[in-house]
Amino acid sequence: MTTLDRTASDGTAVADRPAPQDRKLRRDLGVANIFSHWFLLLWGAVTALPLLWMFLSSFKSDGEILSDPWGLPGALRFENWGRAWTEAHIGQYFLNSAIVVTGSLTLTMLMGSTAAYVFARYEFRGRQFLYYLFVGGMMFPVFLALVPLFFVVRNAGLFGTWTGLVLVYAAYSLPFTVFFLTAFFRTLPTAVAEAALMDGCGHFRLFFRVMLPMARPGMISIAIFNFLSHWNQFILPQVLMQGDDSKWVLAQGLAALAVSQGYQGDYSGLFAGLTIATLPVLIVYVIFQRQIQSGLTAGQLK
Repeated sequence: MTTLDRTASDGTAVADRPAPQDRKLRRDLGVANIFSHWFLLLWGAVTALPLLWMFLSSFKSDGEILSDPWGLPGALRFENWGRAWTEAHIGQYFLNSAIVVTGSLTLTMLMGSTAAYVFARYEFRGRQFLYYLFVGGMMFPVFLALVPLFFVVRNAGLFGTWTGLVLVYAAYSLPFTVFFLTAFFRTLPTAVAEAALMDGCGHFRLFFRVMLPMARPGMISIAIFNFLSHWNQFILPQVLMQGDDSKWVLAQGLAALAVSQGYQGDYSGLFAGLTIATLPVLIVYVIFQRQIQSGLTAGQLK
């Protein structure tokens, strides 16, 4: 109770003023809200301003970048983007990354969703052991397995191939995907699955036609997280995709561009290449931000 009721002379109820402790609590909450809002505003500025500076610098000339790095570009020089796309081969690296990420993301979501559904919905001997074996993969950083992974991929004949990179990406994304989707599948209503089975729906059809569409928010959320992880991956392609630079992914191409363009003084082309690499990530997040939020909170609301 934040207020006390008393009866006036005419019999109507009148609310007293809030107690002193209630006023203090409200004041403290107001101060906390103001502090949290300012902190979030500062964090947003720290995150957004470097991206904005990179985007504006991609339209500047090299002279403008060196003489006035914080100023606005004198003109929109789209030739910087064209030079980075063709001469620096960013277009080829972009296409290579799109192929690898599409393959690895498809494989990760297919294998991760089926495994998570089985762990969440079926009882069988060794289920807990297998589940914790999957989840335990999250404890091992990628740097810990680089040397044995190099020899495994090379001995399998997949070194320097997109297939090897797709399989490695999928393997490292499976633990968190299984962990996330298992918790999400457990929140789905059991009555729907039981009704579908009673109507003659098989287990295979039940998963793909009934349960998977119901898990769409969680699937979209984990797919976006995996997309960001695969798209920004650097250490794995640097180790497993050596040699033929025509098969390099975008992270490798940007690293080579930073070295070559730095020596040549073509900073505008470098900023243009960085912007091209960043745009897909920003576009995906802007388009699917509502699905990300709903997917992360769905398990808590059910």
